[in-house]
Amino acid sequence: MQYKANTPDEYLNQVPEERQAVLKKLRLVINENLPEGFQEGIQYGMIGYFVPHTLYPDGYHCKPKEPLPFMSFASQKNSINLYHSGIYAVPKIYDWFVSEFPKHSKRKLDMGKSCIRFKKMEDIPFDLIAQLCKKLTVNEWIDIYETNIKKK
Repeated sequence: MQYKANTPDEYLNQVPEERQAVLKKLRLVINENLPEGFQEGIQYGMIGYFVPHTLYPDGYHCKPKEPLPFMSFASQKNSINLYHSGIYAVPKIYDWFVSEFPKHSKRKLDMGKSCIRFKKMEDIPFDLIAQLCKKLTVNEWIDIYETNIKKK
């Protein structure tokens, strides 16, 4: 589902009421655990966390006017999706997340390259997401991006 929002608060106010509390909690967990330097805003129609142009003027190589994306979440029709670029770019983080997930959820992991889908809101492992948020600093993400992704 696409929401027309300019701020995270506007986004949250548009999602179905039964999802608002869970999404607000997810936002809080991310904001409390993401290392300093990442900025929150709306990016690609979702609540996103990115490296602002003040820290990385080059921006995203596909769209340099866009700040470098890192993490985001969205309310979709059948799930709440969490996107984390570090899971995609760093095999060690991917392996860690896949091995830790069963310790935090009874559900089978539903995951794409960087997308984790939660079909049951009550099964979102907030403590695991908090740990995931802490895995990369802004400078580490910029280095990984420049070394592995930007060159492609």
